[in-house]
Amino acid sequence: MATYKQISKYVKEKHDCVVKSCWIAHMKELHGLKPRKAPNRISKNNRKNPCPENKKPLIKEAFQYFNMI
Repeated sequence: MATYKQISKYVKEKHDCVVKSCWIAHMKELHGLKPRKAPNRISKNNRKNPCPENKKPLIKEAFQYFNMI
């Protein structure tokens, strides 16, 4: 499984767009992958920064590139 850094790097190089690690974690959750537990996360059920709709396809593409989904 690819690291958050590898996913971020892939999206940056391919689409010239920076993605936040919290967006990657949200997308992992949406695709049934187990995201790591963030020590600063306040609530398990409520996301302060969910992944924006326009970034979801970019992160999903990275997941597919790394054979995560």
